[in-house]
Amino acid sequence: MKFVFHPLDEKSAQAILTWHYPPPYDFYNLTSAATEETLRYLLDPANAFYGLFDSKGPLLAFCSFGPDGQVRGGDYRLPALDIGLGLRPDLAGHGHGSEYVKAVIDFACQTFAPARLRVTIAEFNARALRVWEKAGFQRIQLFQGGEANTGFVILLRTL
Repeated sequence: MKFVFHPLDEKSAQAILTWHYPPPYDFYNLTSAATEETLRYLLDPANAFYGLFDSKGPLLAFCSFGPDGQVRGGDYRLPALDIGLGLRPDLAGHGHGSEYVKAVIDFACQTFAPARLRVTIAEFNARALRVWEKAGFQRIQLFQGGEANTGFVILLRTL
């Protein structure tokens, strides 16, 4: 499948705010009382949010490159490009995660030319952990953090 990346625009950001994941993945829902604040955050170019689209145009996922991919409580002293990825809920769990992750990695390498890539994933999210490990990432830290003091895993890949 051919993918296209574009900086996140308001239409795509508004769509993302309506995405609802089933439990236990509802942890990733972005809906909150601070919708306008979240929208401004997603659209701020400093936060490097991009939409991932298929060649026909529909929004499939969003990703971020930089500090947004970090979770409070983790050790991020090693220089690396942090990646955040959110797949449209109806596409999750259908066995195509590796395609999306490969596209995001390729885009990150072409756009930012990092020496290392890093992702932080909720410990309960076994599907995502498998996909990123299959893409060559290795677990380097397990910690409790974030707003909900949840278990997270930091994975790293040296390029």
